[in-house]
Amino acid sequence: MKKALTLLLVLAMALSLGSAALASGEPSGSGESASAEIVSDKAFIEESLDLANNTEYTWTYASGADAWTMSAVTAVVYPELPNQQGVSVCVPGAYVTGIDTDRDGTPDVTAASYAEPVNGVLVIDYAARITSTNGQVYTAATAPVILNTGAAGYGSQSNRAAGTGYAKEGYVNVSCGNRGKQDAVKDDDGNVLYYTGDAPCCLVDQKNAARFVKYNILLGNLPGCADYLVSTGGSGGAAHAAMFAATSNNPDFYDYEIEAGAVGVYATADGGYSTTVTIDGADYEISDGAWGCVAYSAITSLFEADMAMAFEYTLNADYGFSTDFQKTLASYLAEDYMEYINAMGLTADEAAVGFDLNGDGDTKDTVTISIECDPALYPETNGYHGTYLDLYLAEFTENVQWYLDNLGYASGYTWFRADGTPLTDAEVAAMTASDKAEAFLEGRYAGGSSASGEPGGPSGAPGGASGGPSGNTVTVNGVTEMTVGTPVGGTTQAVGAGTNSRNYASFEEMLAAYEADVAEVYAGDQYGKNIVELYDPMNYIGAEGTNAPVWTRIVMGGREGDMALPNSLNLQLKWLMSGTDAVIEWQYNGGHVPSEILGNSFALWVDEMYAKHVAGAQPVSKAPAAPQTENGTAEEPTGTDVTDWISYQDGQVSIALKDAAAYRTNGAMKATPGFDVIDYGQEDYVFGSAEKDARHWSIYVLQAMREHADVLAELF
Repeated sequence: MKKALTLLLVLAMALSLGSAALASGEPSGSGESASAEIVSDKAFIEESLDLANNTEYTWTYASGADAWTMSAVTAVVYPELPNQQGVSVCVPGAYVTGIDTDRDGTPDVTAASYAEPVNGVLVIDYAARITSTNGQVYTAATAPVILNTGAAGYGSQSNRAAGTGYAKEGYVNVSCGNRGKQDAVKDDDGNVLYYTGDAPCCLVDQKNAARFVKYNILLGNLPGCADYLVSTGGSGGAAHAAMFAATSNNPDFYDYEIEAGAVGVYATADGGYSTTVTIDGADYEISDGAWGCVAYSAITSLFEADMAMAFEYTLNADYGFSTDFQKTLASYLAEDYMEYINAMGLTADEAAVGFDLNGDGDTKDTVTISIECDPALYPETNGYHGTYLDLYLAEFTENVQWYLDNLGYASGYTWFRADGTPLTDAEVAAMTASDKAEAFLEGRYAGGSSASGEPGGPSGAPGGASGGPSGNTVTVNGVTEMTVGTPVGGTTQAVGAGTNSRNYASFEEMLAAYEADVAEVYAGDQYGKNIVELYDPMNYIGAEGTNAPVWTRIVMGGREGDMALPNSLNLQLKWLMSGTDAVIEWQYNGGHVPSEILGNSFALWVDEMYAKHVAGAQPVSKAPAAPQTENGTAEEPTGTDVTDWISYQDGQVSIALKDAAAYRTNGAMKATPGFDVIDYGQEDYVFGSAEKDARHWSIYVLQAMREHADVLAELF
């Protein structure tokens, strides 16, 4: 009765705010195959993963944050690596009356009486309200659920406690572990029995964690609205946050979820699936998908990543490749990328992207997106032009414009005159937005701070950008995820192996290795699926069987080196075509996993999306910048004069495509395609197997090497 009443209250309150019932909520007798007999251990799974039946986990109270955090529990019943297939949840204290330790429905431990970690069930106060720092109002029934997709470098992540930082915003925060590349199952003596963690394990573990949390929200064990789940992460975690949103509820992943013993997805006797849970005799749909997504440096899609990076480098006709082999292979891959884009049938609604792409003076049209090549007319970009590059340049220019327009949010800057002397406090106080933009472009400043501090990573502060990864760790939300190797000179084929592409005895040997590995990958896994294609979000956005997220936002550093910017452009176009409110930001001067800057924040974006897409929500807007009335204390300017490639007239930025390409390729500080699978990165390991932890898999690299073997062999 308690669960039934709680469930009814949760649903009533969520529906009162116009919940779209994307993930759960309405009784249903139908899954994918509702009438067929369920052959999975449904009752056992649902009983086991009901937090009310778990006596092992504990709740810890943090008075400073007014937040309760649940210790990590395993999110599935058949884990392969239990320490990496768990979940922890942090809930705002305002939503919790106390902890019911004896399961009688009344709180036995409260925030006031808390002394040590305690096992029990939350007693949730659904009448409590929290106003976020941006003015949005949430309750225990309407609060967004933030799923942090770790997986830095596509690697594994151990279970760990969820952070308390979002409690003040009224969000329920979720941390989940995951299997990842290079994981191995070992015997008692530490010997590797087999490799695991290859695709799609990492994504599946995140989907399973989401199912676990949503199920326990429905049961009344946790606060939050299962319909408002937001996936977020950085780098490889951002890739998974984006893929999580792109593959919402697609059955291609169900077999892997069932194998792990996830809740809310079961095999049926007719070969189909049931996607409901049973609560007090009624069936409710459980989703493994997202309402929204914020991804910082999304390293996806890997499928076209080699081509996209080769294309972006090839746009800079003056780029100095390391070898003729690299340059030539990059040119072939760039041609393949043009054909790939042109075959996709992409279109852009001018109003949705915000640009007049056909030059008719309005944004009322839908424009076909394509790439063309004419080396005679466009030698400065090796011939490439077309609406795709018009959009690419418009996005790039708009983000530089935004940066300059928002310099008023920067703090601690020292501004200088043309002769190098600092301005007086009165002169700084009188600076207009245009004055600051011109001083910035001329390098007449010493940088202070432009970042808000969330998430972590290079701040992208003016004059202080990292220009790309400079270390071996990735930091998200203030936590160092793991060591991530990003060699700039060539990738190692496998962990512990000494063979990389420079060390092949001949081009023929390398080609043979590619052919064998690609054939193996494309033969399919135990479920007959190609794991490379499973990890291509472009396959799933707008596809039949996929639920589109309501909104997405991908933030890439303008000097991002781990991924070409066209990848995020492709994702945005596909999402817009499928009806998703999709935004990309290419943060000027931002590096890999850029922080929020110049007055923006993760919470502000979530609150704004909530206001935009949820009926009855509070309007939210960005707070005005505090004026700078005192100049900084730096003695000389440290900025760089960039007026030779950025034009600024009457407050408007103008950039040539060749200059944007030069900024990208010279600033990113990454190797170019031409060796192994993706020469700049470590993500090739995600497509390993049980016997080896890395395989070549790019059909486009293989295609280029096959078609141009005579030329490439001479240059190898």
